[in-house]
Amino acid sequence: MKKVLVTLVVLALALPAWARVDIWCTTEGNEVTVNFRVVPSPAEPNKVSGFGLDITVDSGAKIKSISNLSADYWVYPGSIVILNGEVNDVGTPIGDPVKFPGTLGGLDTNGVSLEMGALHDPPGDAHLPSSGALLKFKVDKDCCVTIRENAVRGGVVLTNPSIPVDPNFTGCCTLSDCYPKAYIHYNDWVTLRKPDCWCGKLVPAPRTKWPYQCDGDANNDVQGLPKYRVYTNDFNTLVANWKKTITDPTLNPCADFDRLPQGLPKYRVYTYDFNILVANWKKVDTQLPGNCPRP
Repeated sequence: MKKVLVTLVVLALALPAWARVDIWCTTEGNEVTVNFRVVPSPAEPNKVSGFGLDITVDSGAKIKSISNLSADYWVYPGSIVILNGEVNDVGTPIGDPVKFPGTLGGLDTNGVSLEMGALHDPPGDAHLPSSGALLKFKVDKDCCVTIRENAVRGGVVLTNPSIPVDPNFTGCCTLSDCYPKAYIHYNDWVTLRKPDCWCGKLVPAPRTKWPYQCDGDANNDVQGLPKYRVYTNDFNTLVANWKKTITDPTLNPCADFDRLPQGLPKYRVYTYDFNILVANWKKVDTQLPGNCPRP
């Protein structure tokens, strides 16, 4: 046993140092916050010295403004100019696509390239945070946000640049809060990236309303000449999501009719949802209240 333990320790010490850096966004209304977190290897408590990122939005939205810039990453290399022999920082992390190839359009377009750095003197970088918010930005309409590295602007760089970085990016959606915050399911709705189907009749125009989803209508459609609202298409969607949890990226939340977890595994689609579908099987619109969501 001692030999095995010694071997494992030697192997662990032989493994190269690395650091994962999680970068993700959160939303509140039309405002997006870009966050980061360093997950270091046990052998190296790394910090980030700079970020080179591309942020894009879809659905025809535009990025209108930025604010709340991090006080730790206040050096913007793409903005530094020399005037009269002095270095001047004009104070924007947004790259200029005219000056720098491989840079997105900037404000009033669907994408910006950001370059944000910190002053540090390795190894004296204890003042730098291991997590926090980089900035906020506003968009002019509902959209989903994608964050990626911009290799031209340097990507994600550690204070020890010899340590390899494993960046992990997660986007978000700035969809309006059509789901009532007072409902117990609200936090789950946010975790599931705010699906329209849970908002039911509250979905704002021009997005499509889903007034019968909580009655077993997983597809927002009707079937057959009787125009059944709850029928085989909905059953097939329920089966395809059977026993999936909220952490499963393949989960279709529209099959979660009761919006509640069930059992110790916390299945999002299980017998309670099946019972709702059975209770409304082959019903048409006039036989259903059509007032989803419900408390």
